Amino acid sequence: MQNALVTCENLVKIYSATDVEVVALQGLDLEIAPGEMVALVGASGSGKTTLLNLLGALDAPSAGRCVVAGNDLTRINDAQRTNYRCFTAGHVWQQSGRNLLPELTVAENITLPQMLGGVGGRARDRRTRELMERTGIGLLGAKRPNQISGGEQQRAAICVALANAPTLLLADEPTGELDSTTASEVLELLRDLNRELGLTILIVTHDINVASSADRTIAIRDGRTSTETVRRDAPLAAPIGGAGATAASAVIGLPSETHRESILIDRVGRLQLPNEALVRVPFNGRADVRIFDSHVEIWPEEASATPGAPDYPPPPAPSYPPSYPAPSEEGK
Repeated sequence: MQNALVTCENLVKIYSATDVEVVALQGLDLEIAPGEMVALVGASGSGKTTLLNLLGALDAPSAGRCVVAGNDLTRINDAQRTNYRCFTAGHVWQQSGRNLLPELTVAENITLPQMLGGVGGRARDRRTRELMERTGIGLLGAKRPNQISGGEQQRAAICVALANAPTLLLADEPTGELDSTTASEVLELLRDLNRELGLTILIVTHDINVASSADRTIAIRDGRTSTETVRRDAPLAAPIGGAGATAASAVIGLPSETHRESILIDRVGRLQLPNEALVRVPFNGRADVRIFDSHVEIWPEEASATPGAPDYPPPPAPSYPPSYPAPSEEGK
């Protein structure tokens, strides 16, 4: 992807503790364009929060390459890392207590990061007022976090994250502690900020409503990007697979009528098959790969090679869609 805002190549993160090493990310590849709103999904322990911590410079990669807005996070020093956290990446967490200081008012919480960033007094006050008005909490500046609702706290948290006009907003389950109505309102606010400000947003979520509103949904499995689901420009008149079919994306279940899912292939050709494929077809760790001019087929190893394996029929002759000409006899 040209001019990507976020580029991760073969990203690795290893945690070590008392003679035990845990590989949280193992060769992850990811690209995000400026202005995209991307949802990140996956089972607990798959590496989602680890990735957010690396992109937010709260932690350092063990290996690989991670570049955000021209900042190589594998090479920057401590001073550059602090400057990056202040001006390039903003964070919104699920827990309101992690977003807001309880002893400060809402306005003071939003002003504080600007003060630490060296913004002048008048500019701080103006920016704080603008953010509160834009997020619908313009009358709550004098309130403390425990005096406002959960949804209002998350709106204030978004203001804090955007106080120094970051390029990238990282949100870890920002609607996880909210009721469905309030969660929808906060999600709509994030979508509006994405559209109106051109703000790039990466959201970790388990909520199908959050994932369905994103431009892309990236699934992580075992520390690698597994599948990518892209929202269609227009819904299909009929679901893929025939009348009544409701094929859905892996992990979170986005409908095929409105979303298209792809398996991601990394830079060295590795891919992860959906778990459903592994359950339904016993590959037993190996597969036959058959390469044609227009496509590649993956088949379980021949039944004769694996005692007790199901008796699969031989593969059918390849069929070519209209956009691919069938190979000539000389080319076969």
